[in-house]
Amino acid sequence: MSMLNASGPAGEIGETVATVTEYEAAQKLVSQLIAGEIPARAIAIVGVGVQTVERVTGRLGYANAARSGAVNGVLIGLFLSAIFVLGNPAVPMQAFVGILFVGVAIGMILSLITYSIVRRRRDYASVMQLKADHYEVTVLAASVGKARQVLGRSVTPTPRPAPSPVAEPPQYGERVDEPPRYGERVIPVRPPLPPMPPAAPAPVGETAPEAPADGAQPAEGDRSDGDGSSR
Repeated sequence: MSMLNASGPAGEIGETVATVTEYEAAQKLVSQLIAGEIPARAIAIVGVGVQTVERVTGRLGYANAARSGAVNGVLIGLFLSAIFVLGNPAVPMQAFVGILFVGVAIGMILSLITYSIVRRRRDYASVMQLKADHYEVTVLAASVGKARQVLGRSVTPTPRPAPSPVAEPPQYGERVDEPPRYGERVIPVRPPLPPMPPAAPAPVGETAPEAPADGAQPAEGDRSDGDGSSR
């Protein structure tokens, strides 16, 4: 990748016009910007949260070292055989095969020597990688407006899905976990009745008639009425 190359002098990187999580996606955006006539020197890919990842590919041993050396030795043997054939076209086939085996032996010996030196520090094979949390595509201030127009035509925002309706919570007494059993009577739950209003008080100034107590004498008018009736 180009980001693993030696970096030049640090300078202004411009403003962020897009943010992606994959480096390949950032490369596609850079290609779109260049196709939109944005100066290539004004574009940069900035990795945020960069970290190194060392992936272990296998365990090292003399057998593995000899095997990998033999593969490399085949290439060395072919190269030496080609030089020998070009120098002497009338060379027999046995000489060609012999030079090929010599190259394989040289590759195995070199690989075993290298492993004997390296195995003191580690006995496994690994591959080093650079990884970032996300990547920002930046453009210098002179071309920011045009870059955003180019990316705006190529990138269509996806609409957000409508929120699903939220069901109302069950009322008190309702059973939502299972249906009613056979023969079981389900009584519907009714809302509570509103409280009754208090009774109205009696009007002011009106009093209920009281009954005369036992042994009390009647009033003067009642006595005269009684005398008249007796007469």
